[in-house]
Amino acid sequence: MATTAIPKTKISGGSFLLEERQTADVFTPEDFSEQHQMIGQTTEEFAVNEILPNVEKIEHKDFSVSRDLLKKAGELGLSGVEIPEAYGGLEMDKVTSAVIADHIAKYAGFATTWGAHSGIGLLPIVYFGTEAQKQKYLPKLATGEIVGAYALSEASSGSDALNCRARAELSADGKHYILNGEKMWITNAGFADLFTVFAKIGDKFSAFLVERTFPGFSVGAEEHKMGIRGSSTCPIILNDCKVPVENLLGEVGKGATIAFNILNIGRFKLGAMCVGGARVSIENAVAYAKQRKAFGKVIGDFGLVREKIANMATLIYVGESLVFRTVGLMDGLLSEIDKTSPDVAKETRKAIEEYAVECSIVKVWGSEMIDYVVDETLQIYAGYGFVEEYPAERAYRDARINRIFEGTNEINRLIITGFLLKRAMSGQLPLMPAIKKLMDEVLSGPSAGEEIEGPLAEERKLVGQAKKLGLFASGAATQKYMQAIQDQQEVMGAISDMTIEVYAMESAVLRAQKITEQKGEAAAALPVAMTRVYLTQAMEKIEAAARRVIAAVADGDMLRTQVAILRRLAKYEPFNTIALREQIAAKTMEAGKYRLG
Repeated sequence: MATTAIPKTKISGGSFLLEERQTADVFTPEDFSEQHQMIGQTTEEFAVNEILPNVEKIEHKDFSVSRDLLKKAGELGLSGVEIPEAYGGLEMDKVTSAVIADHIAKYAGFATTWGAHSGIGLLPIVYFGTEAQKQKYLPKLATGEIVGAYALSEASSGSDALNCRARAELSADGKHYILNGEKMWITNAGFADLFTVFAKIGDKFSAFLVERTFPGFSVGAEEHKMGIRGSSTCPIILNDCKVPVENLLGEVGKGATIAFNILNIGRFKLGAMCVGGARVSIENAVAYAKQRKAFGKVIGDFGLVREKIANMATLIYVGESLVFRTVGLMDGLLSEIDKTSPDVAKETRKAIEEYAVECSIVKVWGSEMIDYVVDETLQIYAGYGFVEEYPAERAYRDARINRIFEGTNEINRLIITGFLLKRAMSGQLPLMPAIKKLMDEVLSGPSAGEEIEGPLAEERKLVGQAKKLGLFASGAATQKYMQAIQDQQEVMGAISDMTIEVYAMESAVLRAQKITEQKGEAAAALPVAMTRVYLTQAMEKIEAAARRVIAAVADGDMLRTQVAILRRLAKYEPFNTIALREQIAAKTMEAGKYRLG
């Protein structure tokens, strides 16, 4: 199924930094088709009627319940949306998979189980499997008859996955690979049937499809975790494990391509789950704030509590904007692929990799957003929030893993800046000419600046300033370090922070602008208020990050000159965020949950 409102023109990954986007260039939740809405409702009902009544059993590791729920999800088609119809799936778009991930995240323990199965558990076969592998495994994975898992990490190589110690050798008769090693922190390991396992053949990082029943395969004890206790996490042990040669996934030495492309998809799905989890938390926070009394009135009437609720709602709005803009871009590129082409698999992988920067942004931003939301929810519950009987405690524990899942946020920050620089050096992204043009512009002194007209003109102008700030700081850093900037992780991280905020700001503005154009100013009042609140805090972060960078790369007169330029680029008339937050809080409290309409 193709998404009906995908961008009409090809948009290069990372180009949002250099080019002004129009509302037609972004997909938003307002563009959902009737089919998207129906599958969202189906997932919502499954979560409420099937998952939530079983939370206590799952928390106590009754994984027979988890397996049963995976089968029910399979019956509804929720696990097979990205599997081609020829192998028992629904072959739907990435927007649909993000919608499901969002709505299934009402309970993180099972969402983790489902995500590992339906995402990183089966997608390696979808994108890299042979015809025989697809025929053998995908129909059973789609229905939940068998459960998938993904075994990449090791005790000594989590983020540094290519430094794995697991080894594979071809048997003397050439019929098997013999695998030895141990994998750590494998989601679903306690009951999964099929594992995508990464190991080295000599020095060639490769992937294998390993069945639980293969000789030499065993599973260690369950980890005792701080959060997501309702998911299974175990080590797996490979002791002369015999894997048939036909279970090599992809080509020898192509394991990195498999691992990192699959993680890109996992990252945007994780971002969608974070949005869904945040939506649950704000609903709990609002319900509690409306009934808990202090000093003679409900705490939801207090300004500082309302400020928290407004901030939470704002972040969920921006999170939705980020996630669905990104998956819309991906669907746009995927829709151009000729499904009858012999290179369809290669073109699909290229389309996924195109938006590696955006997927990493969604992962980092979403995981840090939900940490804020669950933290403030616990704060609203106060002492009760620290007690297991109330929902804030588990949500707080469960959310913390998201900054580690799918590559730590530190690694993803380096990916963001590193990929942008790599594309710039290869000529795929004209980043360096844009930086030079900006440097010439700012060094020539103040200018009147371009006039922007139409809806959200001031907000769009602010996004333009944010882009210039990011390019200015990036230019100062690359001028100082050149190619050696890769060794300056703190500077790389600060540039990444600016890039993340620019993408989030622009996503929020374009969505609010689109709602204004399509539904009118009255319907867009709340999205515009949320956008203005977010722009204000994002500009503060961008300016602070830019200051860190220029202070690291300049001193003396040059530093003073660059600080003066920074002040000019960061200058804007502030929004009344106190009034805006009150407007957001009032609407959210009235609705009892996050809601735009």
